[in-house]
Amino acid sequence: MAKQHLTELLGAEAESLLNHTCTTIDKKSIHLPGKDFVDRIFKESDRNIQVLRSLQSIYGSGRLANTGYVSILPVDQGIEHSAGASFAPNPIYFDPENIVKLAIEGGCNAVASTFGVLAAVGRKYAHKIPFVVKINHNELLTYPNKFDQIMFGKVEDAWNMGAAAVGATIYFGAPESNQQIIEVAQAFDRAHELGMATILWCYIRNNGFKKDGVDYHTSTDLTGQANHLGVTIKADIIKQKLPTNNGGYTAINFGKTHPKVYSELTSNHPIDLCRYQVANCFMGRIGLINSGGESKGASDMAEAVATAVVNKRAGGQGLISGRKAFQRPMKEGVALLNVIQDVYLDKSITIA
Repeated sequence: MAKQHLTELLGAEAESLLNHTCTTIDKKSIHLPGKDFVDRIFKESDRNIQVLRSLQSIYGSGRLANTGYVSILPVDQGIEHSAGASFAPNPIYFDPENIVKLAIEGGCNAVASTFGVLAAVGRKYAHKIPFVVKINHNELLTYPNKFDQIMFGKVEDAWNMGAAAVGATIYFGAPESNQQIIEVAQAFDRAHELGMATILWCYIRNNGFKKDGVDYHTSTDLTGQANHLGVTIKADIIKQKLPTNNGGYTAINFGKTHPKVYSELTSNHPIDLCRYQVANCFMGRIGLINSGGESKGASDMAEAVATAVVNKRAGGQGLISGRKAFQRPMKEGVALLNVIQDVYLDKSITIA
């Protein structure tokens, strides 16, 4: 991406995001992405040879192949947000094949979707792009809605369709989270036995995490701890929302934290907030990919680029962007995915 175009997209944030120097957690402490990431990080772990092969298939695919960075297209919103809400803006994506085509045309490392979507076209595409099968969902047809994730199939089903990885969500902080942790930990263990990688959506869910008009579901101290729980059950990649604030523990007055989290290990700068998320992923040994968020129309490309710059400069490993890409014509979706990838290909954008 031309530097001028990048600066134009970032607008008033360009100077702050591109030239920030992190003085909280030193960049030398972070295990940075690179072409040797699987060898450097996972070879010494207890992951078996087949898992290493699956991880390398993800890191070695798409436009970001062999950079250590990943760009994943996630389309499980047909369940999580309802098919109507997700696909009405662009009905071609009711057809699972178009989801996979967008990921391939967009140069993604992998496509993440449901058992049904990927099974429908598995024989045609599983050998052409790594599949990440999302094994649990909050189906949201239950009334009233509740913060729960239920299994939609077996890990073995994902293996049988040739998946390189399984993905799952845990709603940390929700009343049902203990059961979700147990179920997902067991599923991840089985996935590793079968040679698949594991990706965890580490989300925070509890109405009590909103106080005095402030929503702390994306505070860096709470999401950072969610990440730390996620890597503890052996996720190979962590998906997390970009932090928007801090001080969830202190505002809600629960759990345990430390004053240095706020005085020394973080600041109000978005890159420093994201750096704390990376630190909680074993200092980057487990890659942090941030989500692109909902589609808002004309501002999507600028927001996606800003998120990518924050993630990369914080020490993260990539972006997982869905609605911003598939809720528009395929050609425009491809262009948006490519612009995100260009941030990670741009060697002038370095760790802060």
